Amino acid sequence: MIRPELAERLTRHREPIAAGAVMLAGLWIATRGGPVFAGLGVLVALAGAALLLPALRRLRFGGGTAPGIIELDEGRVGYFGPEGGGFVDLAELAEIRAVDLGERRFWRLRTVDGQALLVPMRAEGAERLYDTLAALPGADPAALAAAAGAPVRPGTLQPPLWRRPASG
Repeated sequence: MIRPELAERLTRHREPIAAGAVMLAGLWIATRGGPVFAGLGVLVALAGAALLLPALRRLRFGGGTAPGIIELDEGRVGYFGPEGGGFVDLAELAEIRAVDLGERRFWRLRTVDGQALLVPMRAEGAERLYDTLAALPGADPAALAAAAGAPVRPGTLQPPLWRRPASG
């Protein structure tokens, strides 16, 4: 029997654990002898390492402690919370910033027409938001992951983490 807290933590970290297991399996295969196994093992270990980095970045986005739910559906980010919510179409997204409003941190998603949606960084479903934001043209996945884990000074305007590239 596993304690509920441990089960929840293992569930939350399942993706990095799986990537680490793939890396270890690759290293084990590489030590089985011969150049074929060594090459195959190195390839498997490299695949595990390639899976580990985005898994760790998504882990920083992990949600569940803030109220509300983030929904991603066909190019649209939605947030449903007890104190507000709304939708932003990714085609209309103009800017992403990290903001700190007292006790909670938010993603500020601003559209080209100036409307903004505040999405708590720790809302349920936040880990899926990482892949969506990191796939935007010109987005820096490392900067997004760092912003999710680093404190933002309240009352200061932080530089945008992403801006829509100028068309032209």
